[in-house]
Amino acid sequence: MLLERADVPAVDAVAHLGGLQAQEPQEPFVGLWSRLRAFDPAALSDLLTGRHVVRTHLMRRTVHLVTADDALAWRARHGAMLRQRVLGTYRRELEGVDLDELAAAGRAVLADDEPRSMTELARALVGRWPAPGTRALGEMLVAALVPVAQLPPRGLWRTKAGVRNVLLSSWLGREIDPLSPDHSDPVGQALVRRYLAAFGPAASADLRAWCGLAGLPAAVAALREELVSFRDERGRELLDLPDAPRPDPDTPAPVRFLPAFDNAVLGYHDRSRIIDDTHRGLSVTGARVVLVDGRVAATWCVRAGTVQVTPLGRLSPADRTAVAEQGRALASFLSDDDSRRVQLVEPSR
Repeated sequence: MLLERADVPAVDAVAHLGGLQAQEPQEPFVGLWSRLRAFDPAALSDLLTGRHVVRTHLMRRTVHLVTADDALAWRARHGAMLRQRVLGTYRRELEGVDLDELAAAGRAVLADDEPRSMTELARALVGRWPAPGTRALGEMLVAALVPVAQLPPRGLWRTKAGVRNVLLSSWLGREIDPLSPDHSDPVGQALVRRYLAAFGPAASADLRAWCGLAGLPAAVAALREELVSFRDERGRELLDLPDAPRPDPDTPAPVRFLPAFDNAVLGYHDRSRIIDDTHRGLSVTGARVVLVDGRVAATWCVRAGTVQVTPLGRLSPADRTAVAEQGRALASFLSDDDSRRVQLVEPSR
């Protein structure tokens, strides 16, 4: 959706993209503004309050904005990965804790449907498990063990609000889908298809970088006959759906402003396809980036109502004009006073 803005409802765009990374609550609005024609941010806020999309920990253990259906369908498949990633941070603190017992206790506390912060939930259980401390308990509970939703007003347009958690099943009115008992992994296969539909052609390593799941080779193998295969310049196999669009390499790509942690950059293991290796670190530090002809060419931020753009290298006069034009449009989108102020800042040497 970056070559031409799409004319689809916001909920369909969220589904097509497999969700948007959303630990910074306002970033999905910019991600959709860059992809949708005449995007109305109120529409996304309405989807959150209407429980059609939800904020929850999912891919890579990060907070994502996903459709309600995807949250319920995918959450169990991500459970083991979420546990392992939290343990990677708090293994020493959680040593000796029965995680299944902790999960049951956490669900029991949240069963009254009273929204709680991570700290409040952990404090309700720290008397029973004092050794790990509230931080480790809270992270393990809300990011891994207990499927929760982060409630509005968190994530609403131009709204600042803390995180309040309730059971995902209570908020959405349906239990999460269980794992397939026959180990056929239909969810894994669905993830492969959805990822390739949005971000293919891509390698298996790119798929893993996007979702964080290690156990998808079997899903890829099960789908191989319905996929097409290519080789990149280094000989790596790239997979795609047979009917997916694959524009000619010479297709002009317009300037686009991307939010922090956008999957167009972060959803690949090989990020050199979109960002030079010299600047690869920007993809994990939360930098907001500007695409020029399909590659990261600048960073951007907002200061005092002005969109400030810092090129990573020299831009042609035509590219500077295009960046300034899109920057003014973004400033207008973000501003309360219809401001269209943009400033190109020369990179420090």
